Amino acid sequence: MVPFASDWYVDKDFGGSASIKHVLPVLVPELSYKALGIQEGTAASRLWMEAVLDGKRDGEREQILSDLVEYCGLDTLAMVEIFRVLSQLDTNNEIRS
Repeated sequence: MVPFASDWYVDKDFGGSASIKHVLPVLVPELSYKALGIQEGTAASRLWMEAVLDGKRDGEREQILSDLVEYCGLDTLAMVEIFRVLSQLDTNNEIRS
């Protein structure tokens, strides 16, 4: 988030946001959250609490946990791929910190 919030790398298609959900489609368009059962962090946190801590979703627990693994995996991959794009730019002297 730092390179985007610090304006080291800016793109109009980020819509003024440094969020991974806004940066990812611009820098790594082949990755997307759209097909996932859980698509954003607030929902991920809430569903985890409801399924694991509160026991409110006992019947959905296994599906929620599976969806969370998929969501967290994509979040991690997205950060790695964004870093890869920024690293390539840095080696070409296209971005400066």
